[in-house]
Amino acid sequence: MRENKITRKIFTLLCVLTLIVGLSILNIPVCAEEIPQDRQLPRLVDDADLLTDSEEQELNTELDEISEKQQCDVVVVTENSLDGKSAQDYADDFFDYNGYGYGDDDSGVLFLIGMDERKWAITTYGYGITAFTDYGLEYMEDEFLSYLSDGEYMEAFSKYATLCDDLLTQARDGHPYDVDSDDDKPDVFTMIFWGVVDLLIGFVVAFIMAQVKKSKLKSVKNQVAANAYKKQGSMKVTTKEDRYINSIVTKRLIPRDDEDHGHSGGGGSTTHVSSSGRSHGGRSGGF
Repeated sequence: MRENKITRKIFTLLCVLTLIVGLSILNIPVCAEEIPQDRQLPRLVDDADLLTDSEEQELNTELDEISEKQQCDVVVVTENSLDGKSAQDYADDFFDYNGYGYGDDDSGVLFLIGMDERKWAITTYGYGITAFTDYGLEYMEDEFLSYLSDGEYMEAFSKYATLCDDLLTQARDGHPYDVDSDDDKPDVFTMIFWGVVDLLIGFVVAFIMAQVKKSKLKSVKNQVAANAYKKQGSMKVTTKEDRYINSIVTKRLIPRDDEDHGHSGGGGSTTHVSSSGRSHGGRSGGF
């Protein structure tokens, strides 16, 4: 009898423990967009089908080589629709929720093209925020934007990949491309100085050549009156009159793309928080 009571107690205790564990499992929140630990997709995702098969293979190989060399994921994504999101938000989420990012700090840079509204965006994370400053992203835009506008997508993506490699290399050397990276260019004083020197050299050369030619004109003498240089009957002057009536000026306002998150005012990288709660750098615009 005593053994039966002990058995029933043990059984009851097991049932309670099972119930508690079950309820705990049911209460664990499951996020549909959980950030994976490993990369789920290749570094080139051409869902908009902008590239040929051979171009996709070539570009994907290039992106893989640069990513492994720089230890930073370099990604290109094309989409027909951004599902109502801004290009920057879509790029941030695509990076986060598909497991992109190299190393412990998930370093990476992703270039997104949305064909529905002809928008583009670059998002950076981890060491990518350090390597790709606002000034660097603006420089990259200047380099690839014309290719996008002309529909030369392979050229645009190749230019992007090359620039990523260059800027990452410069950052690894301790000098991220930033507002002070143009120190190797001549300053205003230097440009003015050499401009004046060039003018003086040109003036001296012209003066010497004029004197040489002048010394060869032995038969020519200065004349006081202009009639000495005029051949009789060779010139006939007629009267011509121009009247100013009016002028037409047409002005057109060029709209500014408000979606651009980058700026060129100061150094470093501006960051924003994505839907995952992670801080990203980036820049976006239209083409």
